[in-house]
Amino acid sequence: MSLTRRIALPGTSSQRRWLCLAFVVVSVATVLFALTRPNPGPAAEPGLAPLTTPTPKSLATRSTEPQPETRTTAPAVEVPDSDGAPRTTDFRKLASAAATAVYTWDTREASYSEVYSGLRNWWHVLPDGSNPLAVFVQEFEATGINAGTYQYLAGQQAYRSATVESMMCDGELAKVRERPAPWAGLHVCTVSLRVLDQSISARNTYTAPVSVMVNCPPADSAPADHCVMVGFYAAPNRVLY
Repeated sequence: MSLTRRIALPGTSSQRRWLCLAFVVVSVATVLFALTRPNPGPAAEPGLAPLTTPTPKSLATRSTEPQPETRTTAPAVEVPDSDGAPRTTDFRKLASAAATAVYTWDTREASYSEVYSGLRNWWHVLPDGSNPLAVFVQEFEATGINAGTYQYLAGQQAYRSATVESMMCDGELAKVRERPAPWAGLHVCTVSLRVLDQSISARNTYTAPVSVMVNCPPADSAPADHCVMVGFYAAPNRVLY
């Protein structure tokens, strides 16, 4: 046997072929792994949070969220006088407000003296004393309310409100045409009210007329820039038609 045959690599030629094939497979797998491995992004800078994209909400989600309240501008109104009456030169507007005030009270919120005093402040006594407060007391009680009845109604949590149904003023009233106002600026309006009386045990609606006297410029006895109420009639025999 020659020297070459004695130093040949151990194993048969078939074994060498399998080893060579295994090496090729491992090499290919390594290359594929290197190519398909994802590249890591750049590291965030120290002290900075990684940027994130907020997840958008669906339209359905947004539509069910409470929407901001839309505020509307309140209409302009006359500045009220210190007694609560509207400060206006429109005698019809003041007569309407006064008639409504005559038939408005709430035992749940105010005592009888507070209701009485509030309406009393609307009544401006004339310099000649022709509309004394004694008439105010009489006509206020003609609406069906006084200290005794109010106390009883307070136990029933009663309240009264009114809305204007119609109104006639000055020459529209036959009585005023027969006997006109004694001076310019003095007006008379008869207001028809829809009144609601309500308590924990009853509810009643009815119509009530009120005649209101309003004094306006250019009357010497009136304020220079607005009208004032100088009287009202609620007693049926004194209402003007």
